Amino acid sequence: MRPATAAFIKQMNHPVKFRMFLFYKLPSAFFSGVRVRSIDDKCCVTSVPYKWLTQNPFRSTYFASLAMAAEMSTGVLALAHIHKRNPPVSLLVVKLEANYFKKAIGRTYFTCEDGELINATIEQAIASGEGHAIRAKSVGKNKNGEVIAEFFISWSFKARSSTAKTA
Repeated sequence: MRPATAAFIKQMNHPVKFRMFLFYKLPSAFFSGVRVRSIDDKCCVTSVPYKWLTQNPFRSTYFASLAMAAEMSTGVLALAHIHKRNPPVSLLVVKLEANYFKKAIGRTYFTCEDGELINATIEQAIASGEGHAIRAKSVGKNKNGEVIAEFFISWSFKARSSTAKTA
């Protein structure tokens, strides 16, 4: 594992630093209660509670809140693997697919185990200088281990040229 990846993971595992990251970069996730429960270079587990800010009129967690937690489980892995890369790598969600199986009436935990595949895709993008995409899977389960939903988030990675201007 690259030292920069390990440093990013350490920050995401620190409760105060992670909440500050959410507050400044993803305020809707902060206020919704989305949290990273565990992360390493291969796997990330996030959670979203069922509460007033995440509910829908049908007494379950709103689909967009579930999508936010699922996307975070894949996105934090991607961010860890592109952290302080040379050349820098841009990332973008290009597609989102979801299947819902059960009503989310409590905390839902999303697990993405595609860290190695994400890293390999980033390495391909750097080596080729062209964009490469991955379809990462995140499975949401309740506290009893029952599958609530599965999400497939397609990420595109591209190495930025050294002459490109950063925004």
